[in-house]
Amino acid sequence: MASEAVVLPVDGPNGTREVRISSPGRILWPESGITKLDLAHYIVAVGEAFVAANGDRPVSLQRYPDGIDGEMFFSKNPPKGAPDYVRAVPVVYPSARSHPQLVIDEPAAAVWAVQMNTVVFHPWPSRAEDSDNPDQLRIDLDPQPGTDFDDAIPAAQELQRVLAEAGLDAFIKTSGNRGLHVFAPIEPTHEFQDVRHAVIAAARELERRMPEQVTTAWWKEERGEKVFVDFNQANRDRTMAGAYSPRALAHASVSTPIEWDELETTDPKRFTIATVPDRLRTSGDPWARMGDAPGTIDALLGWWERDLASGLGELPFPPDYPKMPGEPPRVQPSRAKKG
Repeated sequence: MASEAVVLPVDGPNGTREVRISSPGRILWPESGITKLDLAHYIVAVGEAFVAANGDRPVSLQRYPDGIDGEMFFSKNPPKGAPDYVRAVPVVYPSARSHPQLVIDEPAAAVWAVQMNTVVFHPWPSRAEDSDNPDQLRIDLDPQPGTDFDDAIPAAQELQRVLAEAGLDAFIKTSGNRGLHVFAPIEPTHEFQDVRHAVIAAARELERRMPEQVTTAWWKEERGEKVFVDFNQANRDRTMAGAYSPRALAHASVSTPIEWDELETTDPKRFTIATVPDRLRTSGDPWARMGDAPGTIDALLGWWERDLASGLGELPFPPDYPKMPGEPPRVQPSRAKKG
């Protein structure tokens, strides 16, 4: 039987708020026995860095009412009964429909999300008041079957050099699983489609430099044993686990910011709900200066135009997207050949 509710004091910019945690003994991670209250304490412990990374952005909550082995669903708009310190802003989805989406402004809001059985937090790459124009360029390095985290390391290092040549300062975090996420702060002067094209330009340049290790092939059958640069994560309403967000994996891993000089010796399995708070206290937040000097995507858009002129066009969009201008057919290559 679930234990009685507890009230957790949570410090923040507006003072201490009391957040009620019902069923605090509910097991969310069965293998490690981590409870809902344990997760709430984790968010409190990393609260300042968590909000710095994920706050003031539209966010989707990935909720697991019966633990990570049970059913899950996404929440985007605030449910009834949300406290007054949890706000929402209207955002436009790929369908052109507009709807309010949750925003986290302080640690108490994130703890309230845990009360709602949230495990994974998915922030947009744009700010709440300017949701159409990303202020982060994000690139997901996704090791394919036959490769692993160690294969993503040299790809990330070369990607850092690629972005530096384009005038961007890159930051890196573990995905919480097998991959790596590379972010670069940018001025919010371009909409999602432009930022996607900038990501594709960087991905193609990385693929040219590492053709045996990296691929931009959208179709899995064409990727081989390489690291896939997932350019479609740059689309509107496409998100990845936020910095310091837990993941719904058995060992309760956390998507964790790291310094570039840590990368070659990093074991992502070490970064968990149990270990990340101490790491943050002793080593500080590698992303603390993330927004200090945003760059522009102008150089990358120049590369995009160069590639267009040489015959490289648009790449496929996700299957649930409306048909986009210049998009190639959304047909799996092996099926297209049969046709």
